[in-house]
Amino acid sequence: MARKHGDYFGLGRIVSIILAIIPFTAWILGMITRFSEGKIVAGVIRIFGGWLIWLIDLILMIVSGHILRLLNI
Repeated sequence: MARKHGDYFGLGRIVSIILAIIPFTAWILGMITRFSEGKIVAGVIRIFGGWLIWLIDLILMIVSGHILRLLNI
């Protein structure tokens, strides 16, 4: 089984951090990631509130390599 390196489609940590730095890219990729996990409500929340949690996502991506999982529905 392949090990998942980061939240953005299993990309490397450095690539994920670079993508998280760009607000629009982080918003889109965070939304796609949540939809691909089957978390429809969390994906919809990211559509409308993604700009608000961008900074938190950036910090968490640097520290832990994962995006914020505020809602697991």
